Amino acid sequence: MTSGKVALVTGGSRGIGRGICLALAAQGWNLVVNYRKDVEAARQVEQAAQAQGRRALLVQADLGDLASLEAMVDQTLEHFKRIDMLVNNAGVGPRQRMDMLQTSVESFDEVLGINLRGPFFLTQRVANEMIRLIKSGEIHDGKIINISSISAYTSSTSRAEYCISKAGLSMTTALWADRLAEYGINVYEIRPGIIATDLTSVVKEKYDRMILEEGLTPIRRWGQPEDVGKAVAAIAAGLLPFSTGEVINVDGGFHLHRL
Repeated sequence: MTSGKVALVTGGSRGIGRGICLALAAQGWNLVVNYRKDVEAARQVEQAAQAQGRRALLVQADLGDLASLEAMVDQTLEHFKRIDMLVNNAGVGPRQRMDMLQTSVESFDEVLGINLRGPFFLTQRVANEMIRLIKSGEIHDGKIINISSISAYTSSTSRAEYCISKAGLSMTTALWADRLAEYGINVYEIRPGIIATDLTSVVKEKYDRMILEEGLTPIRRWGQPEDVGKAVAAIAAGLLPFSTGEVINVDGGFHLHRL
């Protein structure tokens, strides 16, 4: 079990973020559970962590608002005095799917602001704090995990801004991995495929058919939030110490090229 280590998980109250938080709590991590609106869902994650004997700090912050991200890091350090891992999980799709010939500037800016700009500058702040804590001997190393998507490389022309944001997040993984390796901070990317969450519930019938009947993925089932949580937990447990910039697909084999 991990004793005293702290993970900050953005979008940690629901869906994939909740699955990540529960997996980390089971492994002994204390949590900073970021949420945007649903405080009740965040409290449920807090209660689940406490049931595992772990501490959880709930922090409201909007990934599109850099000032609120700075405040979230300040609250984390004030409460726990350390950050050992950052999981950039929170993200949004466009409010309305639209042919990219008609994509609006407002939608583009909103999605990239939350999915790419926010995680980049949150990582920048957290990385600088990790470097300080490592140099002072308060933590031994650091880990940063970006939760991207198969949309990082899969064209979906009705939500171009989302695909672009996830492709950009993939590049930030490589960039931060390169920049932070000298400090003992490893950076990873997890690419979920089709995961059963509130966001995908509106297309359940479509993907039931594509997965179960048409074989969209070699593993013929929906992914679950706990599938992503287990991948994060493996990294958190230190099982990939000689890997950085690594992309871990949690997609049922969607990424395979098949004849």
